[in-house]
Amino acid sequence: MRILLVEDEIDLGTAIKQVLVCEKYVVDWVTDGAQAWYYLENQWTDYSVAIFDLLLPKLSGLELCQKLRSHQNPLPVLMLTALGQPENRIAGLDAGADDYLVKPFVMEELLARLRALQRRSPQLQPQALTVGKFSLDYANNALLVATDAQEHLPQAIPLTTKEFQILTYLMQNCDRIISGSKIRNQLWDLDEEPVSNVVAAQMRLLRRKLANYGCDCPIETIPSQGYRFNTH
Repeated sequence: MRILLVEDEIDLGTAIKQVLVCEKYVVDWVTDGAQAWYYLENQWTDYSVAIFDLLLPKLSGLELCQKLRSHQNPLPVLMLTALGQPENRIAGLDAGADDYLVKPFVMEELLARLRALQRRSPQLQPQALTVGKFSLDYANNALLVATDAQEHLPQAIPLTTKEFQILTYLMQNCDRIISGSKIRNQLWDLDEEPVSNVVAAQMRLLRRKLANYGCDCPIETIPSQGYRFNTH
């Protein structure tokens, strides 16, 4: 999932982003409500969930929620705040937040609430992560490749976080051609500013790794168009 994190406390924002990235989320972090609204207005369909601090410069978390819902935007929102009184929680939920987390909190609870949002939101449910003989193993960060002999266990190929994200994205969109720019925009944080050929470089590394394990790469390059996870 790609997450928009809006938090003006630098230490907390840094800590949240680090934890989310370790959990394989792609995170765009901004520190004021106006910048958050710019991203949401222009590319909200790229996000799976948003995390808003309640008290933000320029536009508050409440105002962001209200603007989202006034535009019929269904993006799930987790609200963070140091204001834990019932009236504050009620105001956040009435503004359109889907959940509310009071500071200070432990990161395990933040992750649990994100998982709960995912379970409650059909659009966040992961698509099938098995395509043909290929499956993704989230627990071990690996690609499993079924062997021809049924009595043998699938071959497990360890993946880096970025390789895992690329395969997840392409397998969720199998047989569709996805442009390199779309992959780059979806899987690299906005502040990373990746070079233009970073996707092609990652694909070369991934193909080389699969070849080293004696496995044909299912990702097909479509000249001048992009990449496709081929199910044939």
